[in-house]
Amino acid sequence: MLTEVGAQRLRTVAANVVATGFGVGGAWLTGFSLWAILVAPLAGTLGWFVGWFAGRAIGAWLTRRGFAAAGLPVYRLQELPEGEVTAGGKARSLARLSRAGQPVPQGLVILPRGFSGDDLTAPATHALDRWARRLPAGQRFAVRSSARAEDSGTASFAGAYESVLDVSADGLPAAIATVRASGSADRVAAYARTTDSQAGDVAVIVQVMVPADLAGVVFTVDPITGDLDTMLGSVVHGVGEALVSGQVTGDQFRLTRPSGHYDGPPTLASHAAELHRRAHDVEGNFDGVPQDIEWAIADGRLWLLQARPITTLNPWRQRTAERNDSLAGNCLWSATNLSEANPVAQTPLTISLARYLQANGGPSMALRGREMAGSIGGRPYANLSVQITSRRGKAGKADPRDVYRKIAGWWGALPDGVPIPLIPLTPQDWTTVGLPLLGTLLKMLRARRGLPSFLRDHQRTCASLTNEVRSATTPAELRRLWDHKLFDLSLRSFWAVIASGSDYPARLEAELRDELGAEDASTLMSDLAGVAGGLESLGPVEGLDRVRTGELSRGEYVARFCHRGVNEVELAWPRPSEDPSWLDAQLNRQGGVDVNALRGRQSAASATVLARLRTHDRRQAATVERRVRKAARNAALREVARSEGVRTTGVQRTFALRAGELLGIRDDVFLLTIEELLAALDGDTTPFALFDERRTTLRRYRELPPLPGLICGRFDPFNWAADPERRTDVAGSVIAASDPTVSSETRDVITGHPGALGRVEGTVRVLASFDESDQLLPGEVLVTSLTNIGWTPLFPVAGAIVTDLGAPLSHAAIVARELGVPAVVGCGDATARLHTGDRVLVDGAAGTVTPCSPAW
Repeated sequence: MLTEVGAQRLRTVAANVVATGFGVGGAWLTGFSLWAILVAPLAGTLGWFVGWFAGRAIGAWLTRRGFAAAGLPVYRLQELPEGEVTAGGKARSLARLSRAGQPVPQGLVILPRGFSGDDLTAPATHALDRWARRLPAGQRFAVRSSARAEDSGTASFAGAYESVLDVSADGLPAAIATVRASGSADRVAAYARTTDSQAGDVAVIVQVMVPADLAGVVFTVDPITGDLDTMLGSVVHGVGEALVSGQVTGDQFRLTRPSGHYDGPPTLASHAAELHRRAHDVEGNFDGVPQDIEWAIADGRLWLLQARPITTLNPWRQRTAERNDSLAGNCLWSATNLSEANPVAQTPLTISLARYLQANGGPSMALRGREMAGSIGGRPYANLSVQITSRRGKAGKADPRDVYRKIAGWWGALPDGVPIPLIPLTPQDWTTVGLPLLGTLLKMLRARRGLPSFLRDHQRTCASLTNEVRSATTPAELRRLWDHKLFDLSLRSFWAVIASGSDYPARLEAELRDELGAEDASTLMSDLAGVAGGLESLGPVEGLDRVRTGELSRGEYVARFCHRGVNEVELAWPRPSEDPSWLDAQLNRQGGVDVNALRGRQSAASATVLARLRTHDRRQAATVERRVRKAARNAALREVARSEGVRTTGVQRTFALRAGELLGIRDDVFLLTIEELLAALDGDTTPFALFDERRTTLRRYRELPPLPGLICGRFDPFNWAADPERRTDVAGSVIAASDPTVSSETRDVITGHPGALGRVEGTVRVLASFDESDQLLPGEVLVTSLTNIGWTPLFPVAGAIVTDLGAPLSHAAIVARELGVPAVVGCGDATARLHTGDRVLVDGAAGTVTPCSPAW
């Protein structure tokens, strides 16, 4: 069978051969003239890509042909079909490693259908005998269990089943029966109850016994601290069964990634480099999931005996549909921008859909299986460790904090004391991820070029598909709509939103601050809507004025803007268009504030600055004006793509609601993952039994206070919420609660990011959610954790805006500056330090909030 190493060599050879052919062909077409100096390298580069992709296709075809036929009772490990779940976790893991070219002792797996009770069937006995006869006389064997849930991400069942080692060929039937029978042991049932898992039927693995001189285990990630750079292990002399069973502890050792530095007993020193390389590669074979690996060394050769996920680092609980990606190893996470549209904990369907689209053709920046975003406590968080590592590149010489500053427009400033864990990548890793990252970039460029046509037709497409979904009469019909239309629309919308993103406005404002000063820079960047001819995020609040004056009908307003709101990314959240009373409530809330007058004031101020610049230096003024126009175009494109992406979310919600009706589960449909929902439409309703547990989990998540904007290391939201001394700005296992290097400033002044120009003294009104918005009085300083487009009608009423979360590209900053409402965003813990009734001075240009009384 073609291993992954062989497939990689095939791709490399094919790429180089075709590249050479194209290069020579290009030179020949130019008649080997001077033009060949230019044409041949370009043709060779094109040929390399053609050859690489052709080699990949051929390799995939050869790999598929290497699997044995389905339905057999016994398989050699490397030939085990990928979909054979009855083989159990251990056998499937070993099969995967064998196909990857890892040094796994040869062996076979006897599936449950190869048994009659605990005895082998005749076909299984025949297959076993035929395999054993091909081995040298006197060969000894190791016989182990492989139950379905064994060595899974949630349960290891370590030591629960029997293993029989050093078995002769004649003793195999008895040893196999012993291992098989151990599936009925009380300890197996007890462990299954403790871990809330199903043990399942037992398959049996028979492998060539490794007469180990040294043996041990190695964890690819520190299981205690979650440190991705550290591998921890133990080593003993002889076979490692006593170590694995806990009878001995062995000698401890440490390996550092990606350098491979070894710290441990001299007995293992000569093999440490290979063990480091193999362990790192094994983790890569399992898409970056941290692994607990058993290994042995015999006659100077390293063998891998077993690999299973480290259960303590598992971020997913299937029964409760909880995902906490911070548990999978130490990374730096930010809620800024992502949590804007997610003020409450998301349902399992919403969380899973984003991951599903990423895994099936959506925008991806995965490094060793770690995506650019994840979920913690039901909230979306961006994985800054992935983004910073990818931007540092293969050389990895840039300081991580310098790299972060280049993306700070999205995520805000990073306190000096907060560490930046990186994803440990070897040069080989960069070779592996390079082409996928390049492919993502090319797809991004293609998606950006296709934005005009996508945006032009999108509203009509969504309306048409919504009608089709509502008209579906059977689960099968609804499933076909997903497969043939809605999935494609969802994918294109995802690409459109990501491709339209640009941090150019934030970078330009930072540059203009250096060139012109804070006030002029903020003034120029406060009229992007005027320069671009409108910003979509201003549409809902401006539209209310137009409805009030009769320029826009109520129906037109609903069609254009009522797919958006305070929780717009959540599939379970009812759209404003579903509430006939919503529009009247917004018209009443905004009162008589003249939004056009606010916008006109901003445009006039911007024009005044430009006129002054022209008086002093026309060339500089023209350059500044051109750059502002570019920023305005970028901002407008991002805003409209985001709006249409949310419109797709509305279609997805309609799909889910219709599925709930057809399946008889109504709103409980949102407690399913997208994979489970699609399976339910195909007839598998097993997860329906988990609704009560998942409903309880979701309720507990939604009862939590707003989570910290920054998380570094592992984070338990419930333990954090229960701590009366909890930090509200930065938290995680590597952040000390009292660490002065990252704590909020001890003086009275609260510092955040300059959001919108202006100085206002006013009375604080702290709002925990938009549901409390009727408490805000005209002119009060609105203080809240975050805002989004659903809060827009409040902005003209507020005297100033202060938020815990936010960055220069956040919604609060963009809309506030366009309306001329002073704003300070990304303060970290303003809601904890301010109270309703406090008097403060908000300086939007400086990014500060100062008390007007001695103490708060």
